[in-house]
Amino acid sequence: MKREKLKDRRARVNKQLKEKTTEALRATLPITGIVLLLSMTIAPMPIGSMMLFLFGALMLIVGTGIFSLGADIAMIPMGEGMGVQISKSKKVIVAGILCFLIGTVITMAEPDLTVLANQVPAIDNFMLIAVVSIGVGMFLTVALLRVFHRVPLNWLLLFFYAGVFVLTIFAPDDFLAVAFDSGGVTTGPITVPFIMALGIGLSALRSDKASKEDSFGWVALCSIGPILAVLLLSIIYNPSTADYRFITVPDVRTTAEVAKQFAVGLPQYMKEVAISILPVILLFFVFQVVTRRFQKGQIKKMIVGLVYTWVGLVLFLTGVNVGFLPAGHYIGTLLGGGEFKWLLVPIGMVMGYFIVEAEPAVHVLKKQVEEISNGSISQRALQKSLSIGVAFAVGIGMLRVLTGVSIFYFLLPGYAIAIVLSFIVRRFFTAIAFDSGGVASGPMTATFLLPFALGATEAVGGNILKDAFGIVAMVAMTPLITIQVLGFISQRKQARRQKEEPQTGLRALAASMVYYEEVNAHAP
Repeated sequence: MKREKLKDRRARVNKQLKEKTTEALRATLPITGIVLLLSMTIAPMPIGSMMLFLFGALMLIVGTGIFSLGADIAMIPMGEGMGVQISKSKKVIVAGILCFLIGTVITMAEPDLTVLANQVPAIDNFMLIAVVSIGVGMFLTVALLRVFHRVPLNWLLLFFYAGVFVLTIFAPDDFLAVAFDSGGVTTGPITVPFIMALGIGLSALRSDKASKEDSFGWVALCSIGPILAVLLLSIIYNPSTADYRFITVPDVRTTAEVAKQFAVGLPQYMKEVAISILPVILLFFVFQVVTRRFQKGQIKKMIVGLVYTWVGLVLFLTGVNVGFLPAGHYIGTLLGGGEFKWLLVPIGMVMGYFIVEAEPAVHVLKKQVEEISNGSISQRALQKSLSIGVAFAVGIGMLRVLTGVSIFYFLLPGYAIAIVLSFIVRRFFTAIAFDSGGVASGPMTATFLLPFALGATEAVGGNILKDAFGIVAMVAMTPLITIQVLGFISQRKQARRQKEEPQTGLRALAASMVYYEEVNAHAP
């Protein structure tokens, strides 16, 4: 009997893994095809760099599939369980302190934050990571208090983003793009599944109809904390410049050298991801010892899920850092230094449209949105809105690379439009939109689009910190508008349908009356 159950469980896991890997393959193929097409036409790549990219794409596909399965098995149930257990205490102060600790610990575990910290050597890595993590912890507590006190999300967004833009007046110019980028990178593959699941569990603090809607918006608020934290740090710390560490593209010519690059990178990311996941494991261990919430079988399942998460993230990060990062930088350099620089804008838009599909946390978001909305917001519609938003973001980013226009002139009107829309559309769409902004700007953006922008900026002779940095911030901003526009269109369609329904009902009633009259007339 046990063998049959174990066999069935393995078959289910294998089926899930196959489905998720196939989904990752479909998501990764377009961007792989674009790079191959560019390499054979206007941006020819050395064969070694192409081999790095193709092998990296393979690791990315397998890694995303395994990671998604691990998130489903471990991260999401763990977050929901913690959220439900915390909500049972009914003590907001205790829940707030726990949220602060969870938010801080989980953010310190985010690999994308380490990548950003390494790119800004003017500030000590530990200091930057600690400040950003505390910012997320504080705003996770704000998100909890919002749900408990039923504060509308749009008013909080208006208040805090107003504070953000006031601080930009006093912060050094070189730190503006870095600060807004930090808001995007902190909501990555480890943070998003956990915080979203925690939000669903903590929404049980309220049992009314709106509590389901309030399970979204947690990532949205947590994205503000790092921006405020880095702006405040730049004002207090006041370094002369944000500085920048240049990317070195490896010169590989043979398959043996390609294999060596991955052999060197793999142990590094095995260690990095292990260090990242360790705080999550310790947090879960302490939680389980105190609450005894999960049964023995559930714990075993979660341990397996955490192993899947670790393996998936190792493969994913190795693939994108060793394979995608050099390819992005090389193509950006060739296009920026070529005769047709203007092609950066349309090519960047096409890349942005497809690359967001390969973000691992996007799959988690789409699934949860479809489940919570009972299918009224399909994964396909959400993906289209995200892709359109990111396409515009990268297009604007490339325009900035070519012209040197300050990011401030895009962020201020962009967030203003997003906030205005939040007072027009249903708050459910606003919460999803602002969550999506954080989710879209994940490791694929940091390791392909950012190097692409850096290479292009170096080639055109622009200011790296002001022109190239900020592309992550743009990717985080544009979905706020496109998804709320999707919500507005959905509302209009629903309102039109409701207007038509009474007329349809009357016509049906009239038709039935005629039918019965005819039946009675012919009755004996």
